[in-house]
Amino acid sequence: MRLINGGVTAPEGFFAAGIACGIKKNGKKDLAIVCSEDVAAAAGVFTTNIVKGHSLQVTMEHIKSGYATAIVINSGNANACVGEQGYRDAKEIAELTAKYLECEPENILVGSTGVIGVPLNMDLIRPAIEELVSNMSPDGGHDAQEAIMTTDTIPKEIAVEFEIQGKPVVIGAMAKGSGMIHPQMATMIGIITTDANISRGLLDKALREVVKHTFNRVSVDGDTSVCDMVVIMANGMSDNPPIINEGEDYNSFKSALNLVCTELAKLIAKDGEGATKLIEVNVEGAVTEEDAYKVVSAIAKSPLVKTAIFGEDANWGRIITAAGYSGASFNPEKVDIYLGNLMVCKNGCAVAFDENEAKKILSEKEIVISLKLKQGVYSDRMWTCDFSYDYVKINGSYRT
Repeated sequence: MRLINGGVTAPEGFFAAGIACGIKKNGKKDLAIVCSEDVAAAAGVFTTNIVKGHSLQVTMEHIKSGYATAIVINSGNANACVGEQGYRDAKEIAELTAKYLECEPENILVGSTGVIGVPLNMDLIRPAIEELVSNMSPDGGHDAQEAIMTTDTIPKEIAVEFEIQGKPVVIGAMAKGSGMIHPQMATMIGIITTDANISRGLLDKALREVVKHTFNRVSVDGDTSVCDMVVIMANGMSDNPPIINEGEDYNSFKSALNLVCTELAKLIAKDGEGATKLIEVNVEGAVTEEDAYKVVSAIAKSPLVKTAIFGEDANWGRIITAAGYSGASFNPEKVDIYLGNLMVCKNGCAVAFDENEAKKILSEKEIVISLKLKQGVYSDRMWTCDFSYDYVKINGSYRT
């Protein structure tokens, strides 16, 4: 398995484009398309927020067939909570795109991200769709990635090549996400493409299993958006023997997909709004899988833990406190806590540690917090970021 260039268009038979149609007032790209040369098997996971954007609703309907040709995404406007017009606008985007691609509207997926409660300006989008389709190219992945960004400060794209029975297979992906990030499929928008020849059922299974421990293990602020999705399209244009059963070939595909999603998930946490540090929270020795998740989730979304890391303060009391209110069952008198490789708490009690060494660890851009519960065999991991002054500045004036 090796990293390659190209992002979402690295797999055979995928094209993309990103243009500025005027939704964003700053003139930046705000409309993207990712398209397969042939109709592709498709699967998706979606936000669990009961409030769902209208574009998301259309995608959830269209993807039920298990197939898709393209996805169109706008940024700068969430197309959410604007009534029946929002749904009609999303359907019109699918219909217009299908006309230019000469396919069925049901094969077009739609995504939107940005401000909630503002209708889409379809007078800008309608003429732009023809331009968007005409600009598609095998080298358009980066432009598409740029066009889906909102408060993101860095691009998030990756591609890997691996082999299945000696045949090269590629998975490419792009994502956006910086705020309103928390598990239960409310992490961001992610588009994954592959030329693997894999059944729709196994594609769906692999995506759900991988997302659980990658994109659904990222928390920036504990909020869950109304537009978030991860969609994968597999067009089968690789020469690999079809993956129709679980086994070595499926495991190879799933391992590559896991690498792609892990790296994008970490980039999202690293690029959290106002973030200065990437934090990985690990727990081991939990009694149940659910307990392990509860502990990492509580610590990762604790404002007091996140502000302590920003201030480079080895205040481990905030860490054990978050674990304590997580709802997990454990004996606090057995808990060990580490910052990096430095033990700061043993069996639930303070231990003497070098404050200068702790400060040095916390000054790094990437920090690992580890808890050993010593109660069972289950473990889990979550990525998050610190809370800085800039987080408040960004979100205090998001609409303006």
